[in-house]
Amino acid sequence: MTQPVPSALHTSKLHSLPLLARGKVRDNYAVGNDRILMVASDRLSAFDVIMGEPIPGKGALLTQMALYWFDKLGDICPNHLTGEEPESAVQPDEVPQVRLRSMLVKRLKPLPIEAVVRGYLAGSGWKEYQESQAVCGVPLPAGLINSAKLAEPIYTPAAKAEAGEHDENITFERTVEMVGPELAAQIRDISIAIYKKAAAIALTKGMIIADTKFEFGLDEDGKLVLMDEVLTPDSSRYWPVEGYADALATGANPPSYDKQFVRDWLEQAKVNGKPWDKTAPAPRLPQEVIDKTAAKYREALERLTA
Repeated sequence: MTQPVPSALHTSKLHSLPLLARGKVRDNYAVGNDRILMVASDRLSAFDVIMGEPIPGKGALLTQMALYWFDKLGDICPNHLTGEEPESAVQPDEVPQVRLRSMLVKRLKPLPIEAVVRGYLAGSGWKEYQESQAVCGVPLPAGLINSAKLAEPIYTPAAKAEAGEHDENITFERTVEMVGPELAAQIRDISIAIYKKAAAIALTKGMIIADTKFEFGLDEDGKLVLMDEVLTPDSSRYWPVEGYADALATGANPPSYDKQFVRDWLEQAKVNGKPWDKTAPAPRLPQEVIDKTAAKYREALERLTA
């Protein structure tokens, strides 16, 4: 990044705007009746538990990466950005909490669907394929291996869960029941188009986007709008191309630009001499894990925008 990274922010505290919601990473504040200030904190969640220690610079990196992609993808689908500076929505003493890590966006009617697109067989998709040779009801050819590139990207939606719950993988037919056939097809087709364009751009930067998820809302005219974050390491699985071939040959997971480093550490972490049971509170993250995770996020943005 050309701009300095702001100091670490675990939880924002803006006194001039009403808090709408505090998510795993983002704090959303109402700006009038028609806009939302989205503040990306430096919180990190793993196994649906928020870590006590922030990852310095993470919120700013996520925001800058999302803005990069919103700029590249506007020809496919309109997005929620207002074009206004986030700092304009807060008082002067609150600007340090907002600078670089925030977006001032249109208030939309969010749709209850996580639009997941997979170009490679990884994570829960690989696990499901091993059991049923399909992912979210989409049948796939026999003989695929972990991290294999799919012949064509597949759309495998999920239903958004309540806070603290896991999203539930669903079929496309279920999304038709939820939002109607026309809107369900529009979400699917736009999601695949966005993924294909983004994956091609990322490949020129030496990065593979294995899978990703998008969120959409409707504006006051009922038009579909891309919202929330887009194509960040928190919502997408990024792999460097240079590690992919070796991983494919050995059946291992490729190295990634996300919080997998934290997950791996937590898998072997002990609490009172016993393995952590993946419920709050989380074990305290060592400084080495914090630093390496911050470096992963930073490298992803630097490679993408170089």
